[in-house]
Amino acid sequence: MTTYLLGVLAAIALMSLVWSFSVPLRDASLVDRFWGIGFIVIALAWWWLSGTPAVAWVMLIPVLLWGLRLSAHITWRNWGHGEDARYTAMREDRSDFAFAVRSLVTIFWLQGALVGIIALPMFASVRGGEPLWAVIWLGWAVWLFGFLYESIGDWQLARFKADPAHRGQVMDRGLWKFSRHPNYFGEIVLWLGYGLIGLAFGGWWALPSVALMIFLILRVSGVTLLDKHMTESRPGYREYTERTNALIPGPPRR
Repeated sequence: MTTYLLGVLAAIALMSLVWSFSVPLRDASLVDRFWGIGFIVIALAWWWLSGTPAVAWVMLIPVLLWGLRLSAHITWRNWGHGEDARYTAMREDRSDFAFAVRSLVTIFWLQGALVGIIALPMFASVRGGEPLWAVIWLGWAVWLFGFLYESIGDWQLARFKADPAHRGQVMDRGLWKFSRHPNYFGEIVLWLGYGLIGLAFGGWWALPSVALMIFLILRVSGVTLLDKHMTESRPGYREYTERTNALIPGPPRR
């Protein structure tokens, strides 16, 4: 329990450091850029505090690859665009000091605490014991499929948006032809892979953390929120939703 709590404190300390930069920059969306890094920090903290078990590499490698790619992608995507509208709306009718205090608790510390809860499959991998290698390789295969699917979806969307001729249009080609959120689909699949790897170490108690992550993607910060925003702001998106699956890839409907 001490090892677990110290790892959570490391994630919260990281988010506190990011907050200290966000205040003078007036950009609370810096927290999004460090979401993936938070999982790297907590996984490495647990690994080191547990005596650096050699077998933990089976979890550390996918966490490092995913966390670095996600943080780099969000940083590149948001560079030069200022603060995300969600956080700007929270600033309304609040002084800079009041928002700084609120953002520390309800944005940065909350995300650090969420990292500690959602990362439980990673904690399972550093607790010792011989894993079930057949489940490890299955988890790796599932994780790799999700990682590649998400990465390709993000790359295709970035190329589409980089073309000025596509300004105001709906991305409906490549993987986006078969589902409206291929990046979120890939993210869910790779988290199922993390769950399987944790399960291989006996971490059945970590599976609710995977379920929480999927719930957040589907109902809180991902699919539902983005669909609502795009339907209200992007002409043609409603028609796109009528012919395209929300998440699980499938052939377009008439």
